[in-house]
Amino acid sequence: MRILNKTMLFSGGLALGLTLLATMGMAQEAAAPAADAAAAAAPPPHLDTGHTAWMLSSVALVLLMTIPGLALFYAGMVRKKNILATMMQSFVITCLVTVIWFIAGYSLAFHGDNPYFGDLSAFFLQNLLGEDQTATVTKILWGAGADATGGAIPESVNMMFQMTFAIITPALIFGSFADRMKFSACILFTVLWSLVVYSTVAHWVWAPSGILGAKMGVLDFAGGTVVHINAGVAGLVGCLVMGKRKGLGSENFAPHNLAYTLIGASLLWVGWFGFNAGSALTADGRAGMAMVVTQVATAAAALSWMFVEWIAKGKPSALGIASGAVAGLVAITPASGYVGPGGSFVIGLVAGVVCFWGATSLKNMIGYDDSLDAFGVHAVGGITGALLTGVFALKEVCGTAGLLEGNPGQVLIQLEGVVIVIFFDAIASFIILKIVDMLVGLRVSEEEESDGLDISLHGEVVH
Repeated sequence: MRILNKTMLFSGGLALGLTLLATMGMAQEAAAPAADAAAAAAPPPHLDTGHTAWMLSSVALVLLMTIPGLALFYAGMVRKKNILATMMQSFVITCLVTVIWFIAGYSLAFHGDNPYFGDLSAFFLQNLLGEDQTATVTKILWGAGADATGGAIPESVNMMFQMTFAIITPALIFGSFADRMKFSACILFTVLWSLVVYSTVAHWVWAPSGILGAKMGVLDFAGGTVVHINAGVAGLVGCLVMGKRKGLGSENFAPHNLAYTLIGASLLWVGWFGFNAGSALTADGRAGMAMVVTQVATAAAALSWMFVEWIAKGKPSALGIASGAVAGLVAITPASGYVGPGGSFVIGLVAGVVCFWGATSLKNMIGYDDSLDAFGVHAVGGITGALLTGVFALKEVCGTAGLLEGNPGQVLIQLEGVVIVIFFDAIASFIILKIVDMLVGLRVSEEEESDGLDISLHGEVVH
């Protein structure tokens, strides 16, 4: 009966979310002709080698965030017997999502005129051969991809850049249920979630026809909703479905090697410049400002987390300042192309405090086992950044005013976008987890969990 009630609840929530999406979509249809007219007036695109060189560099920077950045960041926080299995997850996800993105993920995310779903017109990247790539990328990208002179990047470069975002998002999820998932379940969940959830939300927010970005006007420059809220909510659902780690509360779960975590956090910080400044898709002043606000917010969040922890627990920890830096990076992500340095400083300060609360008090209050705080940092930080984007957005920077410039409605638009993504992500992730559990099982046995995933799943150990 309990399972039936949950199923009915989730089904009702899904219906409510889809109804809300449809209503918003119809309300925004009138904006389409103006956007079409603006696109028609734009100069013809041409390949800009400067923009292209910057985007090629950004691809490498963002890939660096997952391997080795996130792999090291997470591996340092688990016990010694699970280090290799944790790093293996990031590595195999990089391989899996590359193939998924090549086959259908990119097409579903960025092609098609439907506001809710993409199509398969770029199936197996068949569109990347035999046509003018600069014209194609300008056509498919909403709000970016070509500067005022028509300088653009090849679609192949944009495809690779977006692939790196698709890679890191599911990799973040596994921090919530580290130490207890089967490797086969990891593979199957990644495939299904990437196609069903990630590509769909990316289409809603970033595709030129997307319901959230193009129609409703939700601001998400580099992935606050698409990457961080999406990953954090899926992680929370996963750790609730799978249950707590064996021995939690009675055994020592202290991180094995925080030096790995600090190195990983440092690599994430450096790579995030490609993540945020690269999301301008051009080498221009907007990319430069995105880089500035990313640095300011990250430093502010790291310090605010450190000082709050120092006050609350008596000592500032290395894990704390590293987590604070990541919280700042997460929170500034949706805002990085829309706010100025002052706004980014406040966003960072707030994110450090709120994410410290999310990773400590909130988790203890509710009692879920979010192993590496993927929800507490990425979902909580992503929600914080998304809402504050609506407060600090500057018309001078992005053409859209926020609350401080007399547009309180933008905060409500941001809130609507956050709620829609949370509803869809939670329901879809729950269903996918249940399917995976039915097919291969989600969790390792108690004996395998006690022995450690390195030896039980991969037959290897760290000496």
